[in-house]
Parts: sequence; C-alpha cells; structure tokens
Amino acid sequence: MAGVSRRQFLWLSGSAALLAACSNKIGPRVIGPHDPAVRQREALRRGEPGAKTVTASVTAAPVTFDLAGRPIDTWAFGARPGDGGLRANAGDTLVVKFHNELSPNTLHWHGIALRNDMDGVHMVTQDAVPKGGSFVYRFTVPDPGTYWFHPHRGLELDRGLYAPLIVDDPAESLSYDAEAILIVDDWLDGFGRTQQQVLSELARGGSGNASHMGGGMDHSAMRSGESSMMGFGGDVAYPLHLLNGRAPAERETVMVRSGQRIRLRIINAASDTAYRVAVGGHRLTVTHADGFPVESVDADHVIVAMAERLDVIVTARSGAWPIVAIPEGKTDPAAEAVLRTTDASVISAPPVGARPAELDGLGLTYSGLRAIAAVTFPPRRPDRTETLRLTADASAYVHQINGRGYPDTTPIEVREGERLRLRLVNNTMMFHPMHLHGHTFQLVGMGSARKDTVAVMPMESVEIDVQADNPGRWMLHCHNTYHLETGMAVLLDYVA
Repeated sequence: MAGVSRRQFLWLSGSAALLAACSNKIGPRVIGPHDPAVRQREALRRGEPGAKTVTASVTAAPVTFDLAGRPIDTWAFGARPGDGGLRANAGDTLVVKFHNELSPNTLHWHGIALRNDMDGVHMVTQDAVPKGGSFVYRFTVPDPGTYWFHPHRGLELDRGLYAPLIVDDPAESLSYDAEAILIVDDWLDGFGRTQQQVLSELARGGSGNASHMGGGMDHSAMRSGESSMMGFGGDVAYPLHLLNGRAPAERETVMVRSGQRIRLRIINAASDTAYRVAVGGHRLTVTHADGFPVESVDADHVIVAMAERLDVIVTARSGAWPIVAIPEGKTDPAAEAVLRTTDASVISAPPVGARPAELDGLGLTYSGLRAIAAVTFPPRRPDRTETLRLTADASAYVHQINGRGYPDTTPIEVREGERLRLRLVNNTMMFHPMHLHGHTFQLVGMGSARKDTVAVMPMESVEIDVQADNPGRWMLHCHNTYHLETGMAVLLDYVA
C-alpha cells in the first residue's frame, strides 16, 4: 500500500478485526466513541450556566520559516512550530474547526479528559481528516491546567505540528504576576535526515541507535560529571533543540519586572528527548504536574519527559539569566531562552551555551510530587491490578507491550466506576514516557501526583491508579514517537 506505514497498515487491518470482535454477541460489549454513555458523561462535564463557548480554527499546513540562519520547510499550525495555541476557562465548551492541508490527519487534545469521539485517534475514535478536508472538534474542557495538542498519526509529531492549550481556572488561587509558555522540542527538518530516514536507520541498527532493545545514548556519551535521572537518553541524536520554535542563536527573551513572580508553563513536545530545565540564578517552585496542582516543592532544576508538562514559579532577580533545557542523557546542544528584568537593559545577555550551576543542583523526582487534597483520588482499594510489560524485539527496532505490537496487543477491559491499578514494568534499557488518553491517573508509592504521562525508567516498574469515569476506547502508549510507530501501544476499552 503506497504511502502507508507499517503501523498505519496494521491499524487498518487491525481495526477490521476489532470491529468484528465488537460485533460478536459473546462476551462484554465494548463502549465505542459514539455510544450514548459517551454523550451522557459529556453532559456531566459541562460547566456552570455562565460557561462560554470558545470557537477557534486550527490549520495544519506546510510552512517555511527561518531557523538557525536558513529557511526551513516543515509543517505547523502557524508561522512557526508552537504557534496557534488556544486558551479557554475550565468548564467552557471548545469548538475548533480543523482544516487539513496535509496528508490525512487528526488532532489529539493531550491531557484533556474529553468525550471519546473527540480524542483524535484515527481508526479508533474517528477517521483521519483527508487533505483539503475539515472536521469540527467540540468538547468541554473540565480541568484547568497546561495542556497541548498535536497529530496522532505516523511520525508527524517529529515535525512542527504542536501548540499549547491552556485552560485557566476562574477561581485560580495561585499567586503570580506574569506568565510564559516554554515549549521544548528536538528538531530534524532542514538538517539532513527526514523522520522516515531516521526510522529506517533505527530499524537497520544505524548510527542513531545504540541498542535494538531501546538503548539510545550510553552514559559514556554524556557530559563530563553529569548523571542522568532517565538512565539512558533517547535513540536519536538531533542536530538542534528548540525552545518556542527558536534555535539558541535566536533565542526568545522573557521580559518581567524585578521581583515579579512568573509562572513558567513547560511543555515537552519532543519525540525522543527528555530535558533537564533550569533558570540560571533562580530556584524553581513546582506547582503543577501535567496540569494538576501539587503541593509546592522547590528544586534547582526539573526533568521533563516527552509529553509531560510542569508549571513552576520563579521570582525574578534583577539581571539577564539563561533559561536552559539540556537534552537529558545526550550530547546534543541545549535549547535556550533568556529571562531578563526591565531594569537590566544595560546588562549583556548570558552567552549562548551557558551552563548554569542549577543544572547540577537539586533535582526533583516523582516521589517529591504530591497532589493537593482537592485533586487526590478518594482512598479506595483497586478493584483489580493489570500488569503491562514494556518490551522490545531484539531482532528489530520494534517496541511492544506484553511481547506484542499494536494493534495486536490485547485491550485492557474496564467497567465504568472501577478503580483499576496498572503496573507498568519496563523490561528494556530505555525509558518510556507512557501516556493514557482521556484520563489522569494517580501515582502509587512514588509521590501521589495526578498525571497523564509517566516516565518508566529502564528495568524498573511504576504503579498508577486509574479511576474509570470516562467511557469509550482510549489509547495507552509510549510517547516516544518512534516507539509508538513501531508498536508500543494498547487500548483501554470500557465494556458493559
């Protein structure tokens, strides 16, 4: 099938088998995206009578923009990667007309507990929108926080197709004076290899890949004296890392007044890279993880895996300070920006490539993230525990769950109202940022943060509790774009 990737072909063939299974009258009935239960749950999510309907349009199209001194051809939702963001209040209804000027595509609203038929996963919740076509996404945004949206097909996320979705809290209790959104990303377009060429290299065991078990960069390749909280880095060496769509030499400046409290909303839109983020001369007070509030905790730097978001508060000191996102476990150059106060006009900016001491200071692990009482799940024993083993095929660049690649993975069945505990066991030498659609889960035994993405370290395990309160068919997958493309995904199916 010309123009169809291995995973797309498997999804097409696998979908027919899944539909046939759903039509079998023996066994539980799968609650699909158009089931009345989905509409009933959406009605319960709608905000107060004063909630608004926020309308917007998003266009996925080819763009050319200047990057690191050269014109770059890529795909984006605006003039450059990260442009085209959206904003609403919790409880609002978001109505977005998606125009697609690219190959067949969808939009996934990452982290939002939305209605299943709006989740934007082709061949699961909707058909892909054809080139020249459009689709209207309509859903309630129930929870305030830092979210984002991106395509959910093939290797497209490893281009410029991403943008923030900020959901404000009309009753916000967090005190701050200013805000900045920081989107970090690893970048290929315009610098030699295409995404498909990278995947082909990985499949052949080429230079971007150190292990068919998902090994990536080894510790000897890391900066002198630096240890990695992620174990190993990613599989791909990138020529450039961007912060808000800009290279270090053209970095963005965040301007605030001295003494102001600035809220930094950090989003990792990368395909294969976790980042260690610090602001020179400042401590970070972490207030939110994946959109949900946590008990405030201080750190010198934070590590943000692919698809994760962290909100931090910084009290600006007078001067000009480097904002640095180091690719964790890699030797690639960092993504950068500058924090400058308005009384620092005569102070020169920090040099490109600055390495603030905070990068080697006190970090933060999941154990330090505790959900505030208002968003903590009520105490309850899980109804059952399911174990998912994150595996890889040693003979090829193939990533799996329980030894099988999607769509041949066996769906996890759950009934509405259940408390399901998932035990994620990583049997590979690569970390995997596992993302669950349509829900937030609660970490168990390693802090208690409410999250939608968790990085499972090499040869370690993580337990998460899922409250089954959003019927439909949802994907759980690794948010490394290349791992997802080669099979590391499974469906969470509500049944009746």
